[in-house]
Amino acid sequence: MNRREFFQTALAGCSVLRAADPEVVIERDLPGKPHAGKVLAAIQPHADDLPIFAGGCVAKLLNEGYTGYMIRTTNDDAAGVGTNAETALSNDRDVQQLVRVMGLKREFGLNYSNHEMDGISRPELRSRLIFLFRLLKVDTIVCYDPWGTYEENPDHYVTAQCVEAACWMAGGDKDYPEHFAAGLKPHSVSEKYYFARGPQLVNRVVDISSYVEQKIDQNVVNKAQGPAGENGSRLRSKLTAERKHLPLLGNDDRTANREYIRQFVLARDRDTGAKYGLKYAEPYHYIAKPADEVGDYIRKNVRPQ
Repeated sequence: MNRREFFQTALAGCSVLRAADPEVVIERDLPGKPHAGKVLAAIQPHADDLPIFAGGCVAKLLNEGYTGYMIRTTNDDAAGVGTNAETALSNDRDVQQLVRVMGLKREFGLNYSNHEMDGISRPELRSRLIFLFRLLKVDTIVCYDPWGTYEENPDHYVTAQCVEAACWMAGGDKDYPEHFAAGLKPHSVSEKYYFARGPQLVNRVVDISSYVEQKIDQNVVNKAQGPAGENGSRLRSKLTAERKHLPLLGNDDRTANREYIRQFVLARDRDTGAKYGLKYAEPYHYIAKPADEVGDYIRKNVRPQ
């Protein structure tokens, strides 16, 4: 094959790949508690990741019956004002409020240093996650996308990559036999909702229109860092000192903070929703456990001898 034929073939292959992108499924509200008995792990490196990118989805799944836990991999000591110790303490207080507001049972803080996770032992983090997945019997995770494009924060991509490996390895019966000696059993994670800050292969959009106020509640309690918290009241105070008024921010701090979040923090959700005829939506790459074709066939066709 000459060079021209090679490049023509390669370009044709790229076209096929683009054409084969999966269809986007819109996940809407489900009545009742269809997920009762299932366990969700909402995983974030930092205090503000879940509220910004996945707060609506987590609220929806919990409302539909999941029992939820938070896993935070860093101590957030480099994201906020004051010394590192003061910053870590402020973020920890915010996270405890966030757990309460989100309706999660508890947080597991893994306490790695902020912005330093590309220097940690990944097998160590992976093993800690496997232990938690087996201990809690996690069915579904919500986390950063390990394949998200142009992710610059090492805490994000290291956490995501270790989560992906742990979801798979937790179901094996050879890895970490000390877990089994302690009474745990293999347990695979069957569903993954991956979110990303930049471009990703989106195949599921979650309608969060019913959960916007809850998502705002989540972002309000993140005061130490992020684009939410008390930014609205700060902006309102600044404008008042300048004898200016922005109608969006209302006449009190509570309104200012909530409407600031609604207008600016939730802008991406509003834009995503508009693409699919929804008020607000969050984009995900969704992965489910492959169907058990052999088992299904046996159950449908097996006959007594």
